[in-house]
Amino acid sequence: MTTDASRISQAPGPRRSTMPREVARRRRGEGGGGDGSGGGGRGWHPMLGAGLLPRVLSVLALILMAGVWLVPLAWGVNTSFKSEVDASAAGGDWIPAGGFTPAAYREIFAQGNLPVWALNSLLIGVAVTVLTVVVSAMAAYALSRGLFRGRRALLAVTVASIMVPPQILIVPLFRQMLVMNLVDTYAAVILPQVVAPIMVFILKKFFDAVPRELEEAARIDGAGSVRIFVSVILPLSRPILAAVSIFVFITTWNNFLWPFIITSDPTLMTLPVGLSSVKDSYGLQNAQASAASVLAAVPLLVVFMLFQRQIVKSVATTGLGGQ
Repeated sequence: MTTDASRISQAPGPRRSTMPREVARRRRGEGGGGDGSGGGGRGWHPMLGAGLLPRVLSVLALILMAGVWLVPLAWGVNTSFKSEVDASAAGGDWIPAGGFTPAAYREIFAQGNLPVWALNSLLIGVAVTVLTVVVSAMAAYALSRGLFRGRRALLAVTVASIMVPPQILIVPLFRQMLVMNLVDTYAAVILPQVVAPIMVFILKKFFDAVPRELEEAARIDGAGSVRIFVSVILPLSRPILAAVSIFVFITTWNNFLWPFIITSDPTLMTLPVGLSSVKDSYGLQNAQASAASVLAAVPLLVVFMLFQRQIVKSVATTGLGGQ
């Protein structure tokens, strides 16, 4: 009996929660009430606090920012479906007196080489994106894992080159393309845009957060550096690679200055350059300019809608140190 009693007395009792009392009270809805004046209460949020007022204010702020972004876009779409007379009217009514018409879109397709320019932008954007991701990923992995003489100096040069405005490089790049006899070619438009130091730095920081134990395990299995990079590092880096690809594609699609300088053949023009030539040739036409802008923005919206999850995931994983 004595032994049984001692066992019962020594038996572990119910575990006491190690959760802080304040957090436990907030989760139970105790203390401070739910009036939003203090404490937790039902609906407590670590950033917004308790009560309905902070949430309403945050939603109103989001609606305001979304409206600031959407109003110019809606105005451009509205103007693109007006006639030139209504689009140039002083009043700028939302509903035109002559009604809506797709005449501006028909004029753009009839006057310019819009399909050719769109195809050029697509081909150049895809080529620049693929080459930039490949080159930047290899350079970033070498800077992150490589041990060679001059590594720190090379990393310093890469970071310093981010601060160099691209407009400064226009003349040297043009002279280089002229010497190589590449002016008015796809290579002249694509190759100078492949070098992206900011993307090298972003990928390098991401690779730094990848656990080295994974590479060591692959080396024990007999994998070399190339196999580790292709089979271990790249699959783990899909979110950041997707985000880099989208950013590079959008930047290349919207790039106007370099394609405008290096090309004069209408069949090699990208969409921004071609649309600017139409506007210069036929004068300022508000409806056609709005229609052209809408057509140029549609592919980017489609790309963003298809890959927005990868963008959000890449930002989240980068903020958590790649984990």
